[in-house]
Amino acid sequence: MTNIGTIYLVGAGPGDPDLLTLRAARLINQAALIVHDGLVDPAILSLARPKARLISVAKQRARHTMPQDQINALLVREALAGNDVVRLKGGDPLIFGRGGEEAEAAHAAGVPVEIVPGISAANGAAAAAQIALTHRDAASIVSFVAGQCKGLSDQDWTGLAGKGRTLVIYMGVKTASMIAEKLMADGLAPDMPVAVIENAARPEMRVLRAPLAGLAEMVSRKRVISPALIVIGEVAARNGSDSDLTLAQIATEAVR
Repeated sequence: MTNIGTIYLVGAGPGDPDLLTLRAARLINQAALIVHDGLVDPAILSLARPKARLISVAKQRARHTMPQDQINALLVREALAGNDVVRLKGGDPLIFGRGGEEAEAAHAAGVPVEIVPGISAANGAAAAAQIALTHRDAASIVSFVAGQCKGLSDQDWTGLAGKGRTLVIYMGVKTASMIAEKLMADGLAPDMPVAVIENAARPEMRVLRAPLAGLAEMVSRKRVISPALIVIGEVAARNGSDSDLTLAQIATEAVR
């Protein structure tokens, strides 16, 4: 009888290999099979052993290389064939990573599953940009939302952003205009500070700032691309600059 393999749902963090947990790094280095998202940085994939089998299930807005149910089936099929599977995800598996769905599929098939947390995209991006998501003088509440969900205009975000609150929006680049309009219609001030963090914790990272009313225009003019997070709230203006900042420039500014 074939032994059943284990599915490891592993968080790859925001992109920098140095920000992997030790457990994640060991699993990647030892894995014979890695099923990975498109947001996993090539530098992290390079940690895999040369003979490892790498399967990309990269997703893009409105186009899935492999639908989620097929990803679930792939993971379960490989594990039932006796293979351990490292399912590698950007950020943390349980924060907009569909790790819960994949764990449920594994449990339903009787496959052992282990979840290895990673630094979330929000935490990693905020740290790299040196934006405190909470601050005694600016915010005591943080909320995470997805910006490209179906029925975005019908979602109730009332109270998630405003004085004393920080709103972090995942996957919001393509819907930036709708997001700004939605929040202002809910009463958020047009001049509320916004920061967009593109390619967080990577050498090509950019931090862009604008008032809420100028978010869509700035995203278009600066040609912002995913992966990018949108931070809305007073914290977005603290220790900030009106100009674009790269990762190296942020580090330089911090010691002045």
